[in-house]
Amino acid sequence: MLTRILPGLLAGVLAAVPAAAETTLRIMSFNVWGGGGNEGKGIEETVAVLKAANADIIGMQETRLEPEDCTAENCAAVGESVAKAIAEALGYHFYDQTQANPALWANAILSRYPIGPASEHDLGVPIDVNGATVWAFNIHHDDEPYQPYQLLGIEYGPAPFIKTEAEAQEWANRTRGPAMDLLFADMAAAEGAAAVLVFGDFNEPSGLDWTEAAVAAGQHPVKVAWPTTGRLQSAGFVDTYRAAHPDPVAKPAYTWTPQGDETDPEDHHDRIDFAFAKAAALEVVNAWIVGETGQRTDLAVDPWPSDHRATLAEISF
Repeated sequence: MLTRILPGLLAGVLAAVPAAAETTLRIMSFNVWGGGGNEGKGIEETVAVLKAANADIIGMQETRLEPEDCTAENCAAVGESVAKAIAEALGYHFYDQTQANPALWANAILSRYPIGPASEHDLGVPIDVNGATVWAFNIHHDDEPYQPYQLLGIEYGPAPFIKTEAEAQEWANRTRGPAMDLLFADMAAAEGAAAVLVFGDFNEPSGLDWTEAAVAAGQHPVKVAWPTTGRLQSAGFVDTYRAAHPDPVAKPAYTWTPQGDETDPEDHHDRIDFAFAKAAALEVVNAWIVGETGQRTDLAVDPWPSDHRATLAEISF
């Protein structure tokens, strides 16, 4: 039976319907480079960074050490993960992603909130944020072959040099496509979640950065609509840093690397670390590159413990 609501009663009926609660989170992706261990240090500097960022949910990469014989073709992580020690220092929950697959390289997820059981390929976990389910996925893609180096004629492993956007896209899909297939398979577990987050060291730039304007400014050699980040954008995910800072010429936001000179012909500084988010009524309140004191950093912490800068965002949904 259809019940007719008289106009005079409508306001009272609407007032009785509770509004959806707004959730605000600070989210962070951080390649911790062994948490200090690759330079013979403890975790103290890494913990200081995370305290300064005050992130609620963190996707960490490289929680274990690089081997002494690390090469472009072969660099399996060694030693114990620092995730547990870092989480304990922060008073956070944590999950070490220990499965061996193309989308992981010593990854862990830390959270201020309780963490549930992981997805099939170990790429994500549900997190109970005050009764709302938020899924956090965390990946670390292969860096070889590395297409910016291929485009710039920089030797890195046995990959051939290339010149065009189409070649870059083809090699990027060959290098990271299987890992992204695993991610999208796992993200099916997040159906119905209040929000879905994807963190990672993608080892691939963004098409939001490699634009015609950025090429004209001398930042990159050619325009490239990079496919790995593009695949997430096509699925409705928001690149949180570019949502807050849409101009890549004004804010290049290089996360690779705080080390060395940006004019070094044997490297190419770029943004390869990301925090993506997807939620109903998502708002990116602000976003920061976290790193050493300098022109590429929005939130500075010294001394800086990693060979990557981190990306941090505040979101609401």
